[in-house]
Amino acid sequence: MTSSKTHLRGVPNVISVDRRATKPLYQQIYDSFRTRIIDGQLRPAQLVPSSRELARELRVSRLPVLNAYAQLIAEGYLESRAGAGTFVASSLPGAAKARSANVASAVTLANRPVAKDAATLPRYERPSWAASLGAFQVGQPDLHRFPIEIWLRLVARYSRTMRVKALQYGDALGRADLREVIATYLRTSRGVRCEPEQIMVVSGSQQALDLATRVLLDVGSSAWVEEPGYWLVHRVLQARGCRAVPVPVDGEGLDVRAGVKLGRKARAAFVAPSHQYPLGVTMSASRRLQLLEWARSAGAWIIEDDYDSEYRYDTMPIASLQGLDTNGRVIYIGSFSKVMFPSLRLGYLVIPPDLVERFAAMRETMDICPADIAQAVTAEFIREGHFARHIRRMRPIYAERRRVLVAEIQEEFGDRATIIGDEAGMHLAVVLRRLQNDAKIAAKAAKESLWLSALSGLYLGSVRQQGFILGFGNTNLSQIAPAVRQLKKLLAA
Repeated sequence: MTSSKTHLRGVPNVISVDRRATKPLYQQIYDSFRTRIIDGQLRPAQLVPSSRELARELRVSRLPVLNAYAQLIAEGYLESRAGAGTFVASSLPGAAKARSANVASAVTLANRPVAKDAATLPRYERPSWAASLGAFQVGQPDLHRFPIEIWLRLVARYSRTMRVKALQYGDALGRADLREVIATYLRTSRGVRCEPEQIMVVSGSQQALDLATRVLLDVGSSAWVEEPGYWLVHRVLQARGCRAVPVPVDGEGLDVRAGVKLGRKARAAFVAPSHQYPLGVTMSASRRLQLLEWARSAGAWIIEDDYDSEYRYDTMPIASLQGLDTNGRVIYIGSFSKVMFPSLRLGYLVIPPDLVERFAAMRETMDICPADIAQAVTAEFIREGHFARHIRRMRPIYAERRRVLVAEIQEEFGDRATIIGDEAGMHLAVVLRRLQNDAKIAAKAAKESLWLSALSGLYLGSVRQQGFILGFGNTNLSQIAPAVRQLKKLLAA
């Protein structure tokens, strides 16, 4: 192996790159900086080499250095000061250090709480925007662009070669081949620390949230939720008989200090750090480290919902919070619904090793095991490269729809509209001045096949911002301008 290390500006072993490695140079530079910042070797406000200086010392092109710096700045690990240079972000906790072990030992984690009971589920009311496909529907990818021919070919192949064993009950954790490809994907694309033995295949992210709540929380436990936040998290906690503590979200994500004040004894925090729903905020590096430290010191859990982070348009996808966890406090949740199609009903959990058996026991109690055929075909779909190609193909399509939607909103509403969270995912939030009753307007719009999600309905507290969540994943370019004009007409009526 040939490698290059550099000592710059009094910083020892800042960067190590291996030119023979398959990992791109920009990723190696990014990883080196991120690791040393987390380990505390690079401290807040510390000056780092200029991109030109670092490229010269490493004997590489300046482009990979610039790409690495851009990603580190986007994630809040570095900050650029005009005329002064690039520094480790001053907002990062000064004592941010990795723990001595990647995962806490089974001995120290033996007495974790296990769910004992369940509460009555709330009355079922399907949201108006979920009734059928249409403009601005939230949570829907472009189903017409999914490679259905390839999928059907894989289904047919599986059907021809299916063995009698596939008719039997399966493993509560899911098929081994699917767990293997999921683990590989998460390690390489999301920065998740995991092995196949930690993966559990579930029926979508909603079952994952329910499982985590059942295993980790007792009836009467309190848990932090983002304010505003994902309404089905609220339902899961209500069904379990737990108390949801709404913690405000600002430009850096969940406000950890506010959470401590509002619910010091909370047993868990439900967060979407890479792309918060509904505001689309990315949790800063400083907040991520604060949240992990809170979980460690409080003996609490973090349930990370990473629901659509594959689609980010101005930078690389933001690395997972779980990848920073060195104490086994994060349960990571992902889903195929936004990338493939919702009716597939496949998601997954990444579980700390000492909790796997407890999750498996609860899963067996709930529905024994996941169905085999969807798992088998999905494993082949990923293994043959169709999954990665589909993501690459859809990213520029969604980016263009986002651009057009933003432009149309600005054209029709001007400074009356504030657009939030349009950097990633398949939706954005728009807040409109003088808007009085977003829920009433959303119900009226549904009668005209315009599917709006009212922002106020995603709050638990009494202070509720008025606005709409507009999905553009399944909204064609030709639909966007007429739909925005239709919204404007409804507001004027």
